[in-house]
Amino acid sequence: MGYLRPRIELLLFLASTVLLVGGGAAWLLGWYPTAGTLWAAGTILGLVFAIAWVAGALRRGQASVDVIAVLALGGALWVNEPFAGAMISVMLATGRLLEARAQARARRELSLLVRRAPRNARRLVEGGVESVPVDALAVGDRIVVGTGEVLAVDGRLLSAGTLDESALTGESLPVERLVGEDVRSGVVNAGAPINLIATAAAADSTYAGVVRLVEQAQAASAPFVRTADRFAVFFVPLTLVLATAAWALSSDPVRAVAVLVVATPCPLLLAAPIAIMSGLSRAASIGVVVKGGGALERLAAGRVALFDKTGTLTRGQPTLADTITATDSIDADEILCMAASLDQVSPHVLASSIVTAATRRNLELEMPENVREEHGYGLQGSVGAREVRLGKAAWITPGPEPGWVRQVRRRADLDGSLTVFVAVDGEASGAFLLEDPVRPDAPRMIRALRNAGIDRIILVTGDREDTAHTVGRIVGVDSVRAECDPGEKLRVITEESAGAATIMVGDGVNDAPALAAAGVGVALAARGATASSEAADVVLTVDRIDALADAILIARRSMRIGLEAVTVGMGLSVVAMVAAAAGYLAPAAGAVLQEIIDVLAIGIALRAVIPGKSHTINMAPADIATAHQLKSEHDAMSAVVEQIRAVADALTTREHDLTPAQALLNRLETELLPHERADEELLVPLVARALGGTNATADMSRTHAEIEHLISRLHRLLSGLENGAQPEDIIELRRLLYGLYAILRLHNALEEEGAFSLVPDSQPPSKDTRPTRQPTAAKHRDE
Repeated sequence: MGYLRPRIELLLFLASTVLLVGGGAAWLLGWYPTAGTLWAAGTILGLVFAIAWVAGALRRGQASVDVIAVLALGGALWVNEPFAGAMISVMLATGRLLEARAQARARRELSLLVRRAPRNARRLVEGGVESVPVDALAVGDRIVVGTGEVLAVDGRLLSAGTLDESALTGESLPVERLVGEDVRSGVVNAGAPINLIATAAAADSTYAGVVRLVEQAQAASAPFVRTADRFAVFFVPLTLVLATAAWALSSDPVRAVAVLVVATPCPLLLAAPIAIMSGLSRAASIGVVVKGGGALERLAAGRVALFDKTGTLTRGQPTLADTITATDSIDADEILCMAASLDQVSPHVLASSIVTAATRRNLELEMPENVREEHGYGLQGSVGAREVRLGKAAWITPGPEPGWVRQVRRRADLDGSLTVFVAVDGEASGAFLLEDPVRPDAPRMIRALRNAGIDRIILVTGDREDTAHTVGRIVGVDSVRAECDPGEKLRVITEESAGAATIMVGDGVNDAPALAAAGVGVALAARGATASSEAADVVLTVDRIDALADAILIARRSMRIGLEAVTVGMGLSVVAMVAAAAGYLAPAAGAVLQEIIDVLAIGIALRAVIPGKSHTINMAPADIATAHQLKSEHDAMSAVVEQIRAVADALTTREHDLTPAQALLNRLETELLPHERADEELLVPLVARALGGTNATADMSRTHAEIEHLISRLHRLLSGLENGAQPEDIIELRRLLYGLYAILRLHNALEEEGAFSLVPDSQPPSKDTRPTRQPTAAKHRDE
């Protein structure tokens, strides 16, 4: 019946308004008996609903100020003041209608969880494979899981596989699982088809447990208590004492009714919902959907914020971090271009990451031919006249493992990265390192949350301890809880909720129980709906988590303005109650005065519509267009930065070939330096305008100067070595290159966090109002 409530409230409002206006029209025409009848009907209508509301509150064990309305409406009929009663009915209906709309809350459905769960599975039987309902699977059954399918039950692998376990652990990077390893239901087969043996029935498997956790957490969520009801504890007794005293001292029941009329808490029923609705509207305008007034109130009350890692503080998808070359005959961009060309037709989970990295560097891809997949190993095909292979190291470099492969593996282990190896024309040529990077806006968002009043920030993730602590240090959280499954996340939420109001932020199925159990759950849904958005109270529809800090500020401002409106309105009502008790206000005049007080309270509440303090940075369209151009060049420069490290790694004191270093210097002076100078000329002033000062750009300017200084030193050093180099010269050159590499990595991180994270994802239409310049990223592959 819940879905009928808005219609009932609307019908009550329309009926009471028609009866009040109709009675007024009849009174103006001199039809006084008709007017009284219509007003009395309106009063009775309001009385019936008010009694129902009070009875409902009593059944829930709640106090309610609606008892005052019951007494006022009944008293108006008793002392023959039908106009006052009809006016009260309209005010009550208006408040209820606004409240119903303000607190309308999206139901926390588990539809996505249910839809995602597989209905059938393929069971190996004698003579072939049969499709059976998942409930029919028993422990010991052998099951085939195809590429992209969800594992229906917990099991043990009979063949090696590549699994996407993000639904349970939050870890975005696929995991290689070997024969004999246990796997859990709910994960996705991201590689070739696999076989497994069931170790649990569907009802007892991990994924079913996640669904039950969400249901239990939802059942434990307390309903939102109306702001008005909190005043009932002291306001109802005060009103009854004053009305009784007025009647007792004057022996006139009309005074008691007048007190009850002006005591009708319409400022509570009108002002608070309007402030809440205004807050919901303001939040929606910045891409934050708050599911009702209760969620807005809890968001405002939050003091402890808990974050999932993957997809929340990190991007949630693999990104190319580095390209390592194994031979001097081919450079990093050429390897990436060929690999991305081949990966264009690959369904593998990592293929899009490699293709995206190539397109961001403005590399021109070719359509591959004769593409074929070697299940469990990789992909191969022809790109132009070259034969390209992508996949595991054992397939790319059969036989004894070369030293450079061991070095790549070591780096991947240290950084928590994935590796994809490349062979061109049968020769192992290099490897890609892919990682899940921290969101550039995450550190700024954490600082904004502290400024917004959040006292404690915790990272709660299913990822490894070392990776979780690395992300925690970068973004600046207070505490890290790593290697948590959904049940452990729920326990962390319960522990923290015991001490303060909590806000949980996540984006995956594994976050759904914690989102439902927290004081308020916040889900990121910019990349599509997930189970987390079904379980959450607040949903970010923009792919920017810094919007959360603005949403908290909006929520707190809305609740503060609502409280101010209620305080002023009820304060004036108390004054009017005293005047009515003293005999200075008749019930009809009191009803009119109460309406004026309502209008004043509503006016105060409407201030919530006006934008307040915000952490969102507003940039002019011309600045946004310039920033997008510079960001495109910034991405293209990553190949030059990678080349610095590759050249430094290849330097040896035994062989003094400086040709790669000279070629690198040429790229630094013709590509990188012009870009950094353009950043200083255009990006630094742009950021200063956006942030309202130059202090925030001082670090960028300082690193620009250091980069130019180091490149100048590199130029002088190489110029002095044209006639030959000594071992100590090579050591100095290598030291200089590593220093330049480190400065550039830090500088790029500063630009990502302090500059490009301020820019909206969408670029405005190109106009002639922005500065124009030639791109600095040269197409060196064609030269």
